[in-house]
Amino acid sequence: MQATENGTGGSGVLSFAAVDVDYPASGGARAALVMAGDRAFSKIIAEKTAFVADVAPYVPGQFYLRELPPLRAVLAGVTGIGLLVIDGYVDLAPDGRPGLGAHVHAELGVPVIGVAKTLFAAATHAVPVVRGQATRPLYVTAAGLPAAEAADLVRRMSGGFRMPDALRHVDALARGNRTPSPAG
Repeated sequence: MQATENGTGGSGVLSFAAVDVDYPASGGARAALVMAGDRAFSKIIAEKTAFVADVAPYVPGQFYLRELPPLRAVLAGVTGIGLLVIDGYVDLAPDGRPGLGAHVHAELGVPVIGVAKTLFAAATHAVPVVRGQATRPLYVTAAGLPAAEAADLVRRMSGGFRMPDALRHVDALARGNRTPSPAG
């Protein structure tokens, strides 16, 4: 899958992606991807899911071992990503202890923004972002771009709810609550 031109005048193909993973009660993992041509994710231009039958057990502090294989599966064949948004943390503490997003950033070499719904106690560096009419913040971390810029991007993402529309959409795909569109 190749992304479409984002209209920034750059010489290469560039798009913005969000990913999520769900673990059905029947086993395995379903990963989902949505892509947009702009940082606000104002219009989804492609979507994809992938299922991985065997997944590692959850180990506190090593979530990436469970989450990376499904993410690799859904990202296989996808080119032109200029920014990736994940559900989770990039790093787990101010000292740079790597979380899922840091591992994804190291593998892909693209900027990664982590958006977490709950505060991880050691993540005192995460930037709280309140969206819409919500009272509870999202917690934003980043690799490959400043955290303040990442937080501003999340604040401006399309949608009027606590969770940006793209993250709600990719979550629904990962949970199997919707299927990828034929164009995806």
